[in-house]
Amino acid sequence: MPNASRKRTGAGALEAFRETGRFLKTALGSLISIEFATVLLPLLALWELAPRLGWVPRTLVPPVSQVAVTLWDLFAHQGFLGHIGISLGRFALGLGVALVTALPLGVLMGWNVFFRKHSLPLFQLLAPVPPPAWVPITIVVLGVGLPMQTYLIFLGAFYPILFNTYQGVKDTDPRYLASARVFGASEWTLVRHVYIPHALGSVVMGIKIGIAMGLVMLIIAEMHGGRAGLGYLLLESKEYFQIDRMVACMVVLGAIGWFLIEVMKYVEAKLALWRVGR
Repeated sequence: MPNASRKRTGAGALEAFRETGRFLKTALGSLISIEFATVLLPLLALWELAPRLGWVPRTLVPPVSQVAVTLWDLFAHQGFLGHIGISLGRFALGLGVALVTALPLGVLMGWNVFFRKHSLPLFQLLAPVPPPAWVPITIVVLGVGLPMQTYLIFLGAFYPILFNTYQGVKDTDPRYLASARVFGASEWTLVRHVYIPHALGSVVMGIKIGIAMGLVMLIIAEMHGGRAGLGYLLLESKEYFQIDRMVACMVVLGAIGWFLIEVMKYVEAKLALWRVGR
């Protein structure tokens, strides 16, 4: 038994390693290409040369090499990984709350007409309020700690996930439903095996938008009530006019957003195998 258990563990680790390799190949495929290099390299060269040749003020646009040195210094000597970890923890908490509330509500609204008629008008009234507009009242009610930050991130991610899930479920092809009912499928079976798989593309798109909006609200929340995190570093860098640090934080934020969206694209490809051909 121990030998069999070790073999299963080794096989699982090998499969996880292969899966990670496939993900990295898919995610980095569009970045590591001649086509993208023909766009990226001239832009980096222009970014480096423009401030050095005096085309733009160096105090406002630091060269890319200076940003790279600053980024290395942040990681090596200023605890940058800790700030990133704190921000990711806050973001994961807010996005997690948005997922566990928006996904069931979206499915329920798309599937049940009674629930839709009673709840959809409320969400349609609240959704147009820009999430940053909630910051003052949220600070008054919740203070400036983790509850406030979690709520603002949740608010940024909630509505895109909710409405995309609702629309995807609501637009399920009636022919699929009729075919399933012919074979005696219950409503619960329809929800699990017809509505949700059909809505998967919309759900993933909603999560992608939710990730982008959640990151926006993460930075706003940390700027208003944090002593650590990427938003705090951005605000601190602005106070001391450290443009290179600001740009370094923005580069890391962009990399985090890109990585999370690539993860969602990969998850969609693994779950929606019937869409790969299209």
